[in-house]
Amino acid sequence: MKPQIHLPLRLLLVVLLLCIFSLPSFSQTTRQLRLLDQKSGQPIIAATFHHDSQQGVSDENGLISFVLVENARLQLSHVLYGKWFLTPEELILALERGSVSRTEQVINLQPVSVISLKMTSEKDDKIQISDQERLHHDAGAILNLNPAVASIRKSGAFGFDPVMRGFKYEQLNVVVDGLQSANAACPNRMDPPTSQIALNRIKQIEILKGPHALRYGIGLGGTINFIQESPNFNPSPGAYGRLSSMYESNGQVFRNEGRVGFSGQNHDIGILGSWSQGSDYLDGNGAVVPAEFRRGTIGMYSDFKLNASNLLQVNVNRNFARDVDFPSLAMDLRSDDTWMGNVRHTRFFSGRPLQTWTTSGYFTLVDHFMDNFSRELNPRMMNASTAANTQNIGARTEGFWLLGKGKLYGGGDFRHEAAQGQRAREFLMGPNMGKTMYDNAWQDSRIDKLGIFASYQLPIGISTLSLAGRLDANKAQAHDVAGEFTQVNQDAEIMQLNPGLSVGLQRDLGSHFHGGIWLARVKRSGSLTERFINYFPVGVDPYEMVGNPTLQPEANNQADLILGFHSKSIEAEVNFFAAYLTDYITAVKTDLKPRIATSPGVRQFVNVDQSLKTGFELSFRQNLAWGLSQQMMVAYTYGQNLVLSEALPEIAPLDLRYALLGNYFDGKLQAAVRLRHVMGQDRVSESFGEKSTPKFTLFDVDASYNFTANIGMKLGVQNLFDQAYYEHLNRPIGTNRVPLYAPGRNFYVMLRLTLP
Repeated sequence: MKPQIHLPLRLLLVVLLLCIFSLPSFSQTTRQLRLLDQKSGQPIIAATFHHDSQQGVSDENGLISFVLVENARLQLSHVLYGKWFLTPEELILALERGSVSRTEQVINLQPVSVISLKMTSEKDDKIQISDQERLHHDAGAILNLNPAVASIRKSGAFGFDPVMRGFKYEQLNVVVDGLQSANAACPNRMDPPTSQIALNRIKQIEILKGPHALRYGIGLGGTINFIQESPNFNPSPGAYGRLSSMYESNGQVFRNEGRVGFSGQNHDIGILGSWSQGSDYLDGNGAVVPAEFRRGTIGMYSDFKLNASNLLQVNVNRNFARDVDFPSLAMDLRSDDTWMGNVRHTRFFSGRPLQTWTTSGYFTLVDHFMDNFSRELNPRMMNASTAANTQNIGARTEGFWLLGKGKLYGGGDFRHEAAQGQRAREFLMGPNMGKTMYDNAWQDSRIDKLGIFASYQLPIGISTLSLAGRLDANKAQAHDVAGEFTQVNQDAEIMQLNPGLSVGLQRDLGSHFHGGIWLARVKRSGSLTERFINYFPVGVDPYEMVGNPTLQPEANNQADLILGFHSKSIEAEVNFFAAYLTDYITAVKTDLKPRIATSPGVRQFVNVDQSLKTGFELSFRQNLAWGLSQQMMVAYTYGQNLVLSEALPEIAPLDLRYALLGNYFDGKLQAAVRLRHVMGQDRVSESFGEKSTPKFTLFDVDASYNFTANIGMKLGVQNLFDQAYYEHLNRPIGTNRVPLYAPGRNFYVMLRLTLP
């Protein structure tokens, strides 16, 4: 007789069987969604998501994993792509496709503008840069597309040294991917850090206004961060490439740029290169301005996905410049040879607060030579030449944590800067005829910086609180001190500690407005130039400069206030700032005797008790009818030496940009009319012999057409009405202080080919 199964037991067995058979269906609710860049198709890495009570971050393939919850929306956030949501219905459709795309956005989690180097026609809420800028041989020129950044120019063709809000040189922190930097080997900064950055693989430029970006180092006035492209991993192995060329009529400038790569599921390897050359150009008056140059880059990159959790990236570039005219200086650049390399390892984690850990190292080696041998001086008193070298070596390690709703970045970095160089002066006449004297320009000076940092962001309702802190130990020393230097300075080695702190609060003010306030106090020690330069004319006037190793760190106490408006067709934002500086580093005249008899005298770097810089930046974008849109940007800075009660030197005047843009045939045809108006600058420093500069207005016109997805062409004219003008920050030419005029009317044509 078979045993009988009671009804309750049978019911229990049925329930167990249903649970067992339903297990696969429950496991299938764990879904994966890939986040992709809408234009390039590249994965969006390190984007955070929230779905019901679940949260996480996208991996190196842009994948997020979560258990699907009915009627729950998906919230996504990324520093470059902004914050966006998928409704439950949109989420279901995205999961069916397997991916969701997003276009990069301008995000204002701190005073920041993002200049994208990728062609885009879908969004007008970003500053667009065409392939014309990717072709440029000097990355400093790219920054001038934003009126908040001007440039000190001693040549019309090369070495555009950025100035932002009146801060310049080492007051700005210029880095690649938050780490790699360079030091100008030329004492006169013919080769500023921005001139050494190859644009072939640069994806975007972050202009972080103010001293708030303490993750990347001390930027007393701001940080300029050049970000490289993400790896181009592809499930199907293959090759890809790009070639662009451009010709400019004024100066007969010929530019070329290209790259070839090979990608697969676990690798992306390629080579890149560029070559540009030009000759003298005509200004708006028809006068010839010396501007000959030759500039090239060759490099390689290799990205390897070692496994699902480890990414290794290696980049090496070789830059070289030859025979570049610098009419504002006593010598021209004869040769500049630079090696730049970096290696980066990223480890991705899942199931824990620690999301990623990135460790990287870099080197930059600059070999620079300049002389006056090609100058036609009647008569030439001496032959002068300077051979100089700089070395930058550094490392950085950083972790990224998700702590509840908060995001934490923390780590440490190290930077070593060194410079060597001598000037040779061969006398051709006078009592010293036939003799050669040597001047120790850099004195084999070195600076080591060791820092720790942390940055934390926490959403609090409709507000976001941001905190950042940093502590740097700065050691400076000269290993080959010149006798004349020791007569002025007793100490050649000094250690300083520089703390930095920033706090910010951003808040939505209704459905269309937002605001933010940022406060910071940071300190910066003097640079190699400010501490150790030895009788060289490196300032705004022809006075020889002497360093001061005992300079106190200059401090910036800054506040930024941001107010913004956004709607479906309009975006507007204004950023007010005020920076109160103590122990501000400047230079004063001395009774010291100059090395060169024609020099008007000698200045030495000193600290000034109090200075002030304040101003604003305004941006406005609007979509109009019939494929048209308009953009406007304005920037203004006021600088005052509160001790001498006079204007600070080298402050750019008010700069206004306006553009009317057209976009037709699904983005194939794009056209623009651009206006730039710069006010005259009457607030000048009498102590430095600065001269007032007149206002000017420029018009540019351009149009581009993409014949196919792989072939495009652009035509344009700059300075349409052949205006004769010069920038306030252009250094004058010769003892007569003749202005360095900018190019007159310039026609250009550009062709672009991409494969596949």
